[in-house]
Amino acid sequence: MSDKARKGYNRKEKEAIFESEFLPHIDSMYNFAYRLTFDEDDSKDLVQDTYLKAYRFIESFEQGTNAKAWLFRILKNSFINDFRKRSKEPSKVDYQEVETFYNSDEIDRTITTDLRVETVQEMIGDEISNALNSLDVDFRTVIILCDLEGFKYDEMAKILDIPIGTVRSRLHRARNLLKEKLAGYAKKMGYKN
Repeated sequence: MSDKARKGYNRKEKEAIFESEFLPHIDSMYNFAYRLTFDEDDSKDLVQDTYLKAYRFIESFEQGTNAKAWLFRILKNSFINDFRKRSKEPSKVDYQEVETFYNSDEIDRTITTDLRVETVQEMIGDEISNALNSLDVDFRTVIILCDLEGFKYDEMAKILDIPIGTVRSRLHRARNLLKEKLAGYAKKMGYKN
């Protein structure tokens, strides 16, 4: 490790590294976060948390290495830690929110939904996205990292903190699961086995 890495960076150096190495990946980070959380606000929070951690621990980033992979690893770890924390918490209900909803005009519209509109909306849904989102988070993550973000196996192994062999087998299994889920859709679209 160089003397610079041991001493740390000054504020201007940190900002320069942040802007040149980290910020160019913000769209990819958001897309990855959204595919993990399925929620716009949660995705934004996850990306913000990732960038705060990246800035805070910038001394541990080696310039010249893959900044995108480093950021993806932080995001993935933050997602897993947050998921574990939430799964241990008891469910919370905001009674004020429930009361506000039931006292609003929105309740009438929700109860009297036209079933024909609902049926058409379901048919128009993005089949591929739905199939990907229905996969377990471990399988969904490897497909996103490899097939959508273009990471190599060794980079994925570092991001996910698993051996390359596990990356390969998980990706193979994930692709087969996705293939099974999309078989009916492919047939409907005119593709043959």
